[in-house]
Amino acid sequence: MNSLKSLMVRSVCFFLLSLSVFAVPMHAVSWFPLGPYGGDARSFAADPRDSRHLYLGSATGWIYESHNGGERWVRLSQLAGRNDMVIDHILPDARHPRRLVVGAWIADHPDGGIFISEDGGRSWSNVAEMRGQSVISLARADSDPNLLVAGTLQGIFRSTDDGLHWSQISPAGSTEIHEVESLAIDPRDPKIIYAGTWHLPWKTVDGGVHWVSIKRGIIEDSDVFSIVIDPAEPQTVYASACSGIYKSVNAAMEFKKVQGIPSSARRTRKLEQDPEHLQTVYAGTTEGLYRTLDGGKVWNRLTGSDLIINDVYVDPHDSGHVLLATDRGGVMRSEDFAASFHESNMGFSARQVVAYAADPNHPAHLYAGVVNDKDAGGVFQSLDGGAQWRQQSVGLGGRDVYSLAATPAGTMLAGTTHGIFRFQDGLWTDSGLWLKNAGRGRKMLREIRVQEKAAPAGQSTIDAVVYSLVPDGNFATYAGTSDGLLRSSNDGLAWSSVTSLEMGEVRFFALQRNVLLATGLKRIELSVDGGEKWTSVALPAELTQVAAVALDGQGTLWVGGREGVFYSTNHGASWMQVHNLLTPQVDGIYYDAGGDRMLLTTSVSPMIFAVHLPDHRVTYWDTGWKLRFARPVGDHLLGATLYDGIVVQPKMVDSSFGNMHAVEAK
Repeated sequence: MNSLKSLMVRSVCFFLLSLSVFAVPMHAVSWFPLGPYGGDARSFAADPRDSRHLYLGSATGWIYESHNGGERWVRLSQLAGRNDMVIDHILPDARHPRRLVVGAWIADHPDGGIFISEDGGRSWSNVAEMRGQSVISLARADSDPNLLVAGTLQGIFRSTDDGLHWSQISPAGSTEIHEVESLAIDPRDPKIIYAGTWHLPWKTVDGGVHWVSIKRGIIEDSDVFSIVIDPAEPQTVYASACSGIYKSVNAAMEFKKVQGIPSSARRTRKLEQDPEHLQTVYAGTTEGLYRTLDGGKVWNRLTGSDLIINDVYVDPHDSGHVLLATDRGGVMRSEDFAASFHESNMGFSARQVVAYAADPNHPAHLYAGVVNDKDAGGVFQSLDGGAQWRQQSVGLGGRDVYSLAATPAGTMLAGTTHGIFRFQDGLWTDSGLWLKNAGRGRKMLREIRVQEKAAPAGQSTIDAVVYSLVPDGNFATYAGTSDGLLRSSNDGLAWSSVTSLEMGEVRFFALQRNVLLATGLKRIELSVDGGEKWTSVALPAELTQVAAVALDGQGTLWVGGREGVFYSTNHGASWMQVHNLLTPQVDGIYYDAGGDRMLLTTSVSPMIFAVHLPDHRVTYWDTGWKLRFARPVGDHLLGATLYDGIVVQPKMVDSSFGNMHAVEAK
């Protein structure tokens, strides 16, 4: 444990050093982010005075900053405190580099807005006239920096005072000019504006008084994702659409489709010209990065087809320095003119961690399971207490990981959207067979002899959603799944149904010695004899739906949900509610045996609550993050944020600095 403590001290010292080097104020975030790094990166912007000083927009409302060209990132601020803000456009002001204008939108419903910062992104104001607008495109005029245009679901808006006030310049209620995905302003004449919609492009030469369709040469009903105007020859215009890439040499009077990019990669989300070599144009597509060196005549793919690219940055003072903002993989960086790329995500984490486990034989070996990242996600492993993470997902096939656990023998198991997997020698393999008709007792011995071959009668592979994995501390591991409760007694090689429990779906599961607790969203089943017999337990009267369960060292039942946390010392015959919580909603409950306390977390508050046993005294920490769950590691805690990876408590050793974060609730 001392070695683990030493590792974590070095880890936090590293983060503190990073903060001092980059001078990032962290007063609003008291717990430090640890990764795993990567996730959805959306957009780049550069300080006009320093091309190595970059901003990065995410899909979780966070804006990041780098002072070394994207080698390291630090969290700067989160727009409106929301986890669902997509930031596709950040516009620094060349005259006032600390002034930033940002356009944002919400993925699942019309909402968003224009946000302005006067202090380099530390704090933001929401522009009233654009509040609630889904701002999906934004551009600034090179010849008149006070003039900005924004594209929304409703149309096109313009500001002539650097974003403070806005008015619509597209026809109100237009059935054509709406859902404006891309914008570009002529570098010499700010009245000439190009707009790409979800169905075709448009142009105005008089500042929006009149608009004309510029679809000639473009396949009908094409989403126009990106428009680029050559700064030296404004008559040359590039446009990318779902039907391909187009080029015009007569100011969009006519477009011609460029050749060389296959149809499978036609969704080009971003076109970017090399500022030093204008014949060089990059195309960031849903199947990798392409580039032309001759103005669009010949295109070559520079990356694998597995990259989904949202933005491309080419350093205006060093064309060899190229960054890609990608889905799931975060930031990719090249220093050799895009000949090769490597991950550049240190400090940037947009991972949704929903599962966690530690190796019982090596306490500094940690595992985190993520969702919604497909092949870029799965499981991440740290061998140094969370200071560094690496992806360990070979064999998972892009599955989301809902649960993780180490077997009594130390083998790591992953519960996924489709089955259970075992981790050995750097590879995940299907956890084996499901003996559907096997019960307990002697039949369980059959598991030991099962080999991973074609399933005989009464056996099949597991294809259920695996919500929870819980070892019993002796020789067995339980799995709560969409097909009921499963049990393995041979290190996860094979599983059998716990047929004594007649419950179709087990969402949550906990055990303490012979006491087993299995629940669905609205149902609780309890066994006090190791699973031989089960009895139904009534939910607390105030609780409408179960969100978390646990058992403490005395076998007390704990259940949480939107209405609060409840516990029962008499096997569910009666329930008592935990008071002194600052919020009733609780989404995570965990029994910390070392501290003899229950750790409670909620997605609506940055607080972790500790209910100390046996007197039920409540203390709490303000972590600065909304958390899915918290776990003890040595003498401190780790927490999994909703969308931003893992964070660590700044208490590595006993100190007044660490203790000041624990406050007793009155």
